[in-house]
Amino acid sequence: MPYTYMLECNDGSLYTGWTVDLEARLKTHNKGTGAKYTRCRLPVKMVYWEELPNRSEAQKREAALRKLSRKKKEKLIMETSQTPID
Repeated sequence: MPYTYMLECNDGSLYTGWTVDLEARLKTHNKGTGAKYTRCRLPVKMVYWEELPNRSEAQKREAALRKLSRKKKEKLIMETSQTPID
């Protein structure tokens, strides 16, 4: 299943993306071979994710999350109470 996710970077910034494998994607980011944005902000931890029915919906949700203010992203993260994945 596809997922939309948010990472908290070492500098405190948030990165949003989508994937079909959360653990593999997190490892890729932390190896420095993920997104250019996260490469210089390591290590990162996954602080939010949601499962979506298909790739298209995951990409649409990613775009919607990116448009949210930081405050709204933080509220979403707090409301879900997911245990961060390192």
